[in-house]
Amino acid sequence: MKKLFFICLIGLVSLNVACSKEDDEDVLTKEGPFAISELSGNWEATKAKFSVSSTSVDVVDDGGTVTMTVQSSGRFTLTLDPIDRDAYTVSGEIFWEEWQGTYYFAVTWDDEPNDWDTFGHTYDGTTLSINGGPDSGEYDFDNDGDFEACTIHFIFVRS
Repeated sequence: MKKLFFICLIGLVSLNVACSKEDDEDVLTKEGPFAISELSGNWEATKAKFSVSSTSVDVVDDGGTVTMTVQSSGRFTLTLDPIDRDAYTVSGEIFWEEWQGTYYFAVTWDDEPNDWDTFGHTYDGTTLSINGGPDSGEYDFDNDGDFEACTIHFIFVRS
């Protein structure tokens, strides 16, 4: 009986240790390599490049404009005004995704509020560069009303 008790006790301790280990969960925060509130203000793109396969469009190089307004909360509005079509606006929220001690610059879009995309970034206080991987953005390359998934690269300066 004593032997059965010890076997059960060892089993319970092992189960408790296994269940108490926290899974590696994403932590969403406004504090990371820099506070998201540091981005508050108005920004103008010097580059707004959309690429897929061998097709590439830079809205700014083509004569259009891209502006972004960021609130101290991380809420933002991005207005794209390509030269060859009507302007349009997208919005969402900027934050940090912390995973296993590493911070990723992240965006949740208002049209997909339960999901977010992560981006490479650089920021020096006056210039913000955002680089996405495949399917990190969308653009209507042939102006037919259908947006295609693509890679993005934006460079913003404070305006």
